[in-house]
Amino acid sequence: MKWYDYIFLVIALIIIVLSLLQGGKSEGASGAITGGGLNVFAKTKERGSEKVITWLTFGFAIVFFFLAILISAIQPAPEPDPDKPTQVIQALTALSSLL
Repeated sequence: MKWYDYIFLVIALIIIVLSLLQGGKSEGASGAITGGGLNVFAKTKERGSEKVITWLTFGFAIVFFFLAILISAIQPAPEPDPDKPTQVIQALTALSSLL
């Protein structure tokens, strides 16, 4: 693994932790069954630490997205295997002998 893979994993873990720290906007499964979560579309504003955690999650998600694109662009293409054409021919020959 390269150094940027470790940074990628750390950012992924940070996003997971920040997502788990966010508070639920409804009462959960019991509220869904009993009808207590009917105010799902009500305007509720986040304040204080909830808003900070939301913005941090959003920021790290953007960094994660761009880092994923950057890593895919940086990594070199895999080298062709010189034995692969002979392996394919051998497999096709074995397959044709079965038919």
